[in-house]
Amino acid sequence: MIGQPLGPPDRRNLVDNAFVRAFRTPELRNKLLFVLGMLAIYRFGVFVPTPGFDYTNIAACTEQALNGAGGGVLGMVNLFSGGALLQMSVFALGVMPYITASIIVQLLRVVIPKFEELHKDGQAGQATLTQYTRYMTIGLAVLQSTTVITLVRSGAFFAGCNLPLVPNQSWWMLVLMILTMTTGTLVIMWLGELITEKGVGNGMSLLIFTSIAAGFPASFGQILKLQGWMTFSIVMLIGMIIVIAVIYVEQSQRRIPVQYAKRQVGRRLVGGSSTYIPIKVNQAGVIPIIFASSLLALPQLIASFGDQRSGWVQWIHANFVLGQGFSWMYSLVYFALIVFFAFFYVSITFNAEEIADNMKKYGGFVPGIRAGRPTARYLEYVINRVLSAGSLYLGILALVPLIAFALLGADQKFPFGGTSLLIIIGVGLDTLKQISSKLQQHHYEGILR
Repeated sequence: MIGQPLGPPDRRNLVDNAFVRAFRTPELRNKLLFVLGMLAIYRFGVFVPTPGFDYTNIAACTEQALNGAGGGVLGMVNLFSGGALLQMSVFALGVMPYITASIIVQLLRVVIPKFEELHKDGQAGQATLTQYTRYMTIGLAVLQSTTVITLVRSGAFFAGCNLPLVPNQSWWMLVLMILTMTTGTLVIMWLGELITEKGVGNGMSLLIFTSIAAGFPASFGQILKLQGWMTFSIVMLIGMIIVIAVIYVEQSQRRIPVQYAKRQVGRRLVGGSSTYIPIKVNQAGVIPIIFASSLLALPQLIASFGDQRSGWVQWIHANFVLGQGFSWMYSLVYFALIVFFAFFYVSITFNAEEIADNMKKYGGFVPGIRAGRPTARYLEYVINRVLSAGSLYLGILALVPLIAFALLGADQKFPFGGTSLLIIIGVGLDTLKQISSKLQQHHYEGILR
């Protein structure tokens, strides 16, 4: 019953009860069914072909790329598209243009003061930034679709595959293909915003979650088929250990205690409460891995336009192309870039001076630390120490697929890779928290009615 108060939770059936209560609550059930419907539409669009491609040859080249040396110059985009990129569907670009646009808009806050003002301007400013993100998504979608089609036409997208992939190369057909892929990206953005507005959880995050999860069965099947039961069992065991470790680290945080002094407001004394500033071990999330992967894709992209027999192209293929064997240089540069971008991103998003000023304004202080500038220095000291461990954790996690490729001979699309795991676990935990909070809100409303 709606008005019946919740009793103490049964730990044995906590998760089951949460899902059962969610589907028994009409409002929440409708939201969950709406989310599932939108995700089904998204997965359907992954298999809708883009006009202009020869899909018989596309399928042959895709099989060759998966079973051979490479995964394509835009492997990160393929990860976020749920395999739609290699199928050249209308959703081939996936959510990557929107993610890139969101990151760019966020970084522009440091460079353009107007963007920072809009960020602090409440709901109206956030709506303006969202509109800028949409416009930038359209531009990036046009650019990325043009790049993908150009690479497919030139034969550089599927390395070693010389089959004709675009039979009709007239200008109007190329324009139609670009418009189709761009429109597909806009539909994805629309679906994500609908899920956020009318469903549960963050729409774009859930679309990414679905894309990555959809590739898991194929990855497991490929390892089982090519490597046998022994390697498959080792991969599953290592995967379970990694999942437990990632959940533990993602939930870990350093809590900085904050005390608010009592102050006189009229005839009342307010304040005197205690709280804390939570600093996660992985404060940057998956952003450093995305930045590093995108940057390391540039050498391969540049090499694809050069003479394949020249020395510098061969050197790039030997050291900076995944699937050509384990490369120490690629691994070291990848690790260093992740550590660098972790510190860079947190330095932008975590403003210690602003936090210290707000604490001083409202009478808050860290016990044993003077308010103002000393508090800011202390916060920077703590965040740098925590981030040192967090960046190393991110770097090691991102190297797991490369290590698996070198030691186990598993495919480079290792199912328990750093990016996929962080997103799967992060989105899953966040969605469960939102469902739980909506359940609590619903029952409290029932009690008060």
